[in-house]
Amino acid sequence: MRNRFRLSFLAVFLLLVPFVSFAQREAPRKPRARELGVPFDGTPGKFNAITDVSGVLVGHTTLVSGEGKLQIGKGPVRTGVTAVLPRGKNSMNDAVFAGWFSQNGNGEMTGTTWVEESGFLEGPVMITNTHSVGVVRDAVIQWRVAHGQPDPTGYWWSLPVVAETWDGWLNDINGFHVKPEHAFHAIDTAHDGYVEEGVVGGGTGMICNEFKGGIGTSSRKLDAKDGGYTIGVLVQCNYGIRPNLRIAGVPVGKEISEDPAYAAAPFDEVDRGSIIVVVATDAPLLSHQLKRLARRVSLGLGRNGSISGNGSGDIFIAFSTANPHADRGKKVVDLKMLPNDAVDPIFAATVQATVEAIVNSMVAAETMTGIENHKVIALPHDKLRAVLKKYNRLVE
Repeated sequence: MRNRFRLSFLAVFLLLVPFVSFAQREAPRKPRARELGVPFDGTPGKFNAITDVSGVLVGHTTLVSGEGKLQIGKGPVRTGVTAVLPRGKNSMNDAVFAGWFSQNGNGEMTGTTWVEESGFLEGPVMITNTHSVGVVRDAVIQWRVAHGQPDPTGYWWSLPVVAETWDGWLNDINGFHVKPEHAFHAIDTAHDGYVEEGVVGGGTGMICNEFKGGIGTSSRKLDAKDGGYTIGVLVQCNYGIRPNLRIAGVPVGKEISEDPAYAAAPFDEVDRGSIIVVVATDAPLLSHQLKRLARRVSLGLGRNGSISGNGSGDIFIAFSTANPHADRGKKVVDLKMLPNDAVDPIFAATVQATVEAIVNSMVAAETMTGIENHKVIALPHDKLRAVLKKYNRLVE
């Protein structure tokens, strides 16, 4: 009976909200940066995604409707929600050790004061647009209450982690189109395996280095001598200006300079935007070590040319799926911890996966036209290959 109810609810929801694109695992897979011949350091996992870390699930709700002139409250709509569940559907009642870092704080990631204080991430990491943080935060609490969490016999509160980047160049951001049910859907449909990239979920209306941006992911699998651990990264890219973009050490932004996103705007030469980065690993790291890991994301951004400008919100969170049930009860808990002298390979893998996840977000993204016919072109694959070849960096 319960399954029938869920199917009926989904059918009604599809009728009532026709502009919701439900990204599924079976969706056609888009080209990725490696397939275009972009060289990267390190060895990826099976899916080259954050879901290569066992137990991690990712879900999206994508909202696209309307075109032409902006009508606040009506559209055009180019936005969505992305959910990252550290321990799958058990994420709500089995916290993970975590640490966070703000490279530049012109942005928001709720719940981080408690992550800092407690050392734990409780529940999912949600990502959406700047003006929908509140509704998504509240929706996560509603979802937990509806599913019997937090446990009423324990504590009666929740401080969800919800992050944002600004999609107001393409999306009717002040129309408040993200609703609680969109956050519910991102959580409920989160899955392992292949992760949808580009114009999906919270990344739907985002811009990266003045090309179309969005969601990107990558992973690294360490050698057995380094522990055989997996490190996965997921990004929501909305940062940077074209002249700063470098891919594989090549000044791609200067070589492909046509059709910059903000050519008609007064801030066309200002480094602005934001990027949210989620790092997952199965290595047994504690919260202070995970904060160190989150800091290494900045080095990956720098390799791709970011300067983390004044107007950019560059905020990162890292968690470990090791040490399950470490937050339970009041008794002494036995923990495993990787010695600090053994973390360098994990630091390197984080930098490498961040670099590739960002490029994957641009490679997967498609040209989009949004409010007031603002058009943002996708990174042209053929021109990218030509530039890499010019600098002898193309992998044939």
